[in-house]
Amino acid sequence: MELQTKMITVELSDGTPVRVEATSIGDRKINFQTRPFQEVTAAIESLSKEIAETLRNVKPDKAIVKFGIDIGVESGKLTAVLAKGASTANLEITLEWWSK
Repeated sequence: MELQTKMITVELSDGTPVRVEATSIGDRKINFQTRPFQEVTAAIESLSKEIAETLRNVKPDKAIVKFGIDIGVESGKLTAVLAKGASTANLEITLEWWSK
């Protein structure tokens, strides 16, 4: 199965349009032009909260969390896909926590 990628417009919460490359997940074709980027940021927020909670439990002296996110389209909505390699990700996110 060949993956379909397409440039689409996502809309930030303040209405700013941003073009991103999205990959279709599954057999459906990407057939829209604009989606709210919140569909991706909500997943990033939830993932980050769970990682932060785990780090609070293990209490490291320093923790750096780095993960890549690809933008996917599944069932007509944007979805965050944890990227296999950060160099191929549309978004690369680094989170750092320091213990007191």
